[in-house]
Amino acid sequence: MAKEEVKFEIKEYIATIAIKKNGWTKELNLISWNDQPPKYDLRDWDEDHAHMSRGVTLFSDEMREVIRAYNKYQNRK
Repeated sequence: MAKEEVKFEIKEYIATIAIKKNGWTKELNLISWNDQPPKYDLRDWDEDHAHMSRGVTLFSDEMREVIRAYNKYQNRK
């Protein structure tokens, strides 16, 4: 059985979080996977955005919870 190709489209670039020595960038983007509504996505990309690492994909409500948790963590002192 052939493995199906994953289709993706970067709908909106949000930020570069880090730049690796090999030229890859860790980015936060809004990405549509397989023609579905876009989700927040954090992962490493090559310079042409043709290859990617494994990453984390979040719905809007999940992203809000991550932000809330991070802010709570930062303000705990």
